[in-house]
Amino acid sequence: MEYFSEQDQNSVAFEDVTVNFTKEEWALLDPSQKNLYRDVMQEVLRNLASIGFSGSNYFQKHVQTHTGETSNRRKQRRKPFISSANLQLHEQTHTRKKLYQCEQCGKAFTTSSYLQIHKRTHTGEKPYECKQCGKAFTTSSNLQIHNRTHTGEKPYECKQCGKTFTQSIQLNSHEQTHTGKKPYECKQCGKAFTTSSYLQIHKRTHTGEKPYECKDCGKSFTSSSHLHSHERTHTGKKPYECKQCGKAFTRSSYLKIHKRTHTGEKPYECKQCGKVFTTSSSLQIHNRTHTGEKPYECKQCGKAFTQSIQLLSHEHTHTGKKPYECKQCGKAFCSSSYLQIHERSHTGEKPYKCKQCGKAFTASFYLQVHKRSHTGEKPYECEQCGKAFASTSDLHSHERTHTGKKPYECKQCGKAFTRSSYLQIHKRIHTGEKPYECEKCGKAFTTSSNLQIHNRTHTGEKPYECKQCGKAFTQSIQLHSHEQTHTGKKPYECKQCGKAFTTSSYLQIHKRTHTGEKPYECKDCGKSFTSSSHLHSHERTHTRKKPYECKQCGKAFTMSSYLKIHKRTHTGEKPYECKQCGKAFTTSSSLQIHNRTHTGEKPYECKQCGKAFTQSIQLLSHVCTHTGKKPYECKQCGKAFTASSYLKIHKQTHTGEKICEGKQCG
Repeated sequence: MEYFSEQDQNSVAFEDVTVNFTKEEWALLDPSQKNLYRDVMQEVLRNLASIGFSGSNYFQKHVQTHTGETSNRRKQRRKPFISSANLQLHEQTHTRKKLYQCEQCGKAFTTSSYLQIHKRTHTGEKPYECKQCGKAFTTSSNLQIHNRTHTGEKPYECKQCGKTFTQSIQLNSHEQTHTGKKPYECKQCGKAFTTSSYLQIHKRTHTGEKPYECKDCGKSFTSSSHLHSHERTHTGKKPYECKQCGKAFTRSSYLKIHKRTHTGEKPYECKQCGKVFTTSSSLQIHNRTHTGEKPYECKQCGKAFTQSIQLLSHEHTHTGKKPYECKQCGKAFCSSSYLQIHERSHTGEKPYKCKQCGKAFTASFYLQVHKRSHTGEKPYECEQCGKAFASTSDLHSHERTHTGKKPYECKQCGKAFTRSSYLQIHKRIHTGEKPYECEKCGKAFTTSSNLQIHNRTHTGEKPYECKQCGKAFTQSIQLHSHEQTHTGKKPYECKQCGKAFTTSSYLQIHKRTHTGEKPYECKDCGKSFTSSSHLHSHERTHTRKKPYECKQCGKAFTMSSYLKIHKRTHTGEKPYECKQCGKAFTTSSSLQIHNRTHTGEKPYECKQCGKAFTQSIQLLSHVCTHTGKKPYECKQCGKAFTASSYLKIHKQTHTGEKICEGKQCG
């Protein structure tokens, strides 16, 4: 027999050569299995005795781990232990003595076995392999726990509610949901946890320690479970599959949370407002809306956030780093969750469905915000003006209307925006990119929301209804604008000329009449416009496309708004009335022009001679008298005109058509 040296003898502990069963596991063994176990352990002790190791007491104490018997109790009401060795280990938690130090990283441990396991994080050694799926582990206990994912065994049961668990630590943590007890508190920030391991992982958010490193890309993590989950992003492995819908996940916890989308279970309730959540982390984040707590602070600029993912995403605005790239289109993102949501734009997957109206979304937070359109809930309020919003992003965007801050700037033209998403959409004006295409008619759009609105022209759907008069609209902005025709409210005022508007977008378009900005350019002729809708209407003059047709007389138009105005010639409707003289008009612009006959206002002035006009078209026509330019030519006889309206009137001399005057248009 090969003998151990004195150094070897000192390094061998009884725990290194024994096989441990918990009390519950021991109870599951039949008598023959227990006898076999005792025989094997006696053989181990004889081998140890041959190298001078006295282990008879150890065996007796070891057996007590199965029976639950305790032999060491220091004083009444003190924690009991099975052996003096265990008691000594426990005492080190009070003295904070950690005698076993890792030579590679300096980390210290209370036992040599913990040090041995830790060393495997450096060497990558995983000696315990699952015979069923080949997965390897650093400890035998982790392998035992993993095996239960195959057998479905959950030996740890809660005595209060009957719920079962694969690990004792999970049961201990669960039991504290009944008692509300969180005995492990962080001394740095006061946050409390149900288990010491959760506290250890949390402490790393303060120290910045990330001991678990990915060998493929070098990314580091605070916990081994996060590393294992990350490693699957490289392998593409998703071992946890939902039996109901077939969706697969990289972690069992993700599958568990996903299952709640099928069952509707929301076990975590806010004690302050009663709102319920599918995950404890979502509840914690929600609680911060009550406390105002923002624990995640950017070290570069001091900005604080309620979620760590928000901080990580923000930090990339400083570095410009976007490590998560879409393999299909090459678009990059600052977080993996944003990439996952983006990938659904390729697959068309929308897993989050509204139970009230059936509308589906690519991300759960979009669904949450949408639900508020049904409930009317607007939990985010502006401290400056009291206006409330359904989402934090809408609030932040609004707050910038007070500060005038536009942090997102286009590198091509210098235009700045209040939101990064607005900048992304704006960039498409330069690139001409229109990634969202209508499956019915092939028309393409720069945003998914514009495509959704367009689809309603095919379906006839008008989901936004006025509660006052029952009129329905395809867009929420149209409804808001319409509602103000009842109230007479125009909250958006131009600081330059005082003109007021029902929506901020109309104000933005109007401001361009002062600045001269025309960001939308026609690729065919180079003509520029103040709004995208005017550009689209103009583009149809090249294609001669008139998709909006009157069902009554067959006349077609380039814009839906023109068709709407035209329909009033049939109905005789004149919804815009002058408050001064009572005269009514079919369009708001006609009323505005009319109002100037009362006020004498002539806002359009010729820069060459100073002559002023009530309408912009009059000014354009007048400017042509200086230049001699007549851009509108009759294709039939070659006669040219200074304005398109003059050309239209002239064309009637060829067709014999008369301008509509009565209620009916021929």
